[in-house]
Amino acid sequence: MAETLKKGSRVTGAARDKLAADLKKKYDSGASIRALAEETGRSYGFVHRMLSESGVTLRGRGGATRGKKATA
Repeated sequence: MAETLKKGSRVTGAARDKLAADLKKKYDSGASIRALAEETGRSYGFVHRMLSESGVTLRGRGGATRGKKATA
């Protein structure tokens, strides 16, 4: 996928739909937005926008949270 896109080139039409579908599939499989951005040679914002346009429910950031601890 990454080899077919030149960095900074505009992605439109069928190519955009295919890229969005590929990104969605990989994101749903557990890949991070940053990993997808690096793989495709695109920015974090571009990948985030493509995922949002394809209707993906974005995951939270993870890491430590400040909420109450769950009691067992």
